[in-house]
Amino acid sequence: MRFSNPIFMVLFILFAALQYNDPDPYLWIPIYLYGALICWLAYRKRLKPILIIIGLVFYVGYAIYLFVAPDGVLSWVNDHNAENIAETMKAEKPWIEDAREFFGLVILIVVLLINYVHLRKRSKGNA
Repeated sequence: MRFSNPIFMVLFILFAALQYNDPDPYLWIPIYLYGALICWLAYRKRLKPILIIIGLVFYVGYAIYLFVAPDGVLSWVNDHNAENIAETMKAEKPWIEDAREFFGLVILIVVLLINYVHLRKRSKGNA
């Protein structure tokens, strides 16, 4: 994680910057910046498990919502045959926007889980 956390931190900052013209930047900029903060704190070895848990609770909860929402991931798969969500950058269909947001959350969840496991292993090694 020593090398991947700075990479993910930069990626999450870039993702946050790309949200500027999103329909809901007030939501997505902080979501990605929180992921960047977690990576920064992990890199500096100042990360507390509670910060990861707070992020995971929010990210998983929102991912579940986006999965089952009327225009969410299930709708994208079942009703729209999982059409290409990367065809154009402009998401004119709500299920494409929700699917993209869902997969952004999945990336954040995976990074936070890896950091949590790494943090737990490190703390057990010091005990």
